[in-house]
Amino acid sequence: MKAARLVVLGVAIAAGGLAALLAGGSDEQAPAPAPVVQLDTVDVLIAQKDIGMGHAVSPDDVKWQMWPTAAAGPNMIRKTDKPNAIEEISGSIARGTFSTGEPIQEAKLIKANGSGYMAAVLPSGMRGISIEILPETAAGGFILPGDHVDVILSRRDKEAEKATRVETFVSETILRNVRVLAIDQTVEEKNGQKVVVGKTATIKLTPPQTELLSRGRQQGTLSLALRSIVDSAGKPESGSEESQSTINIIRFGVSR
Repeated sequence: MKAARLVVLGVAIAAGGLAALLAGGSDEQAPAPAPVVQLDTVDVLIAQKDIGMGHAVSPDDVKWQMWPTAAAGPNMIRKTDKPNAIEEISGSIARGTFSTGEPIQEAKLIKANGSGYMAAVLPSGMRGISIEILPETAAGGFILPGDHVDVILSRRDKEAEKATRVETFVSETILRNVRVLAIDQTVEEKNGQKVVVGKTATIKLTPPQTELLSRGRQQGTLSLALRSIVDSAGKPESGSEESQSTINIIRFGVSR
């Protein structure tokens, strides 16, 4: 019996030792969690709601928003640089559109100083001139503010009529790739609007182009030809009475 007790006692001691060994191993400290990286941020001014071109910005239209410093571009308005920016830009005219949450850029704002919004949104050196339009002279009403167009002049060719005694008409593209600023009082597409049928189109031109357009208005009928978005990426051009090689002329005659 003594031998059996000794065996049982030995087994118990061995089991206790193994349990102690396992318990000691579980006391080892778990690896420390990785330190949390603090993201460097800065407050920038953003649009609190959609802001349309020509809109006078009010304090309710904008707010400060925390922004990652690394992603804050140089054109953004930072609170650290301009803590009173909301009051300073109040009343400014938006020269472009801002979507909700988009950072405000001073380059797209201008102080009207008593002028109308159209004068405010025009770039320096450019002019806004209006021409009368009809659905048949403005692509059936599918030309919207912001689109680019060619201006076509259709007129009678009196010199050709003298020579041929046939009523002759000439079609000339006098301006190419010019931007439409407004159709009547509409300066941008709103509320899913797809067609603007108006009586007046205001287009952006250089001073020499405005003179060319004014002469064309006295000579015949002006029409707007809508350009593809792909074709609108080029530099605006203008026709010239002295350089007929740059003008596409179509003549057709009607016997008297």
